[in-house]
Amino acid sequence: MHEGLAISWQGPVTLAGMDEVHLTRDAQDRLQMELKERTGPKRTEISRWIERAREHGDIRENADYDAAKNEQGHNEARVRHIEALLRFAVIVESSNADVVGPGTIVEIRVGDDEGTTEYLVGSIEERSADFDVLSVSSPLGQALLGATPGQTVEYQAPRRTLQVEVMGVRPAV
Repeated sequence: MHEGLAISWQGPVTLAGMDEVHLTRDAQDRLQMELKERTGPKRTEISRWIERAREHGDIRENADYDAAKNEQGHNEARVRHIEALLRFAVIVESSNADVVGPGTIVEIRVGDDEGTTEYLVGSIEERSADFDVLSVSSPLGQALLGATPGQTVEYQAPRRTLQVEVMGVRPAV
């Protein structure tokens, strides 16, 4: 993890099969709290559930035991995912945003549409009620990285190539 590092986008970001994850300090804190909950109280709760289910007898036909083991699998998968996110996290500090990059909010107009849409550029872990998140590894995210207001970029949508105009860029934090 890169503590307190202010970044600017420099190009494609990949690390041995996993993209760097751009997080605000708030998102990093939320993930650390979730990890603490899942590796502490949640694990204990699931272990107790499994113990209670085993007491019901034969585990081969025990739906409660199966449900508890399934929940344990989901919890451990989320723990591994959070640990990986935090391991590859790059903390995005507030900066003057004049180009589209992680930690910015970009306003775009697609094609000839009259309306515009704003996205938070970054990781899905940054999700909020205010903005949809645009991943830097998505086709649109890749096309927009490094773009400036007034610039038009093209990206390959599933069925056609679209023209996207950057209307504005501002820091997210």
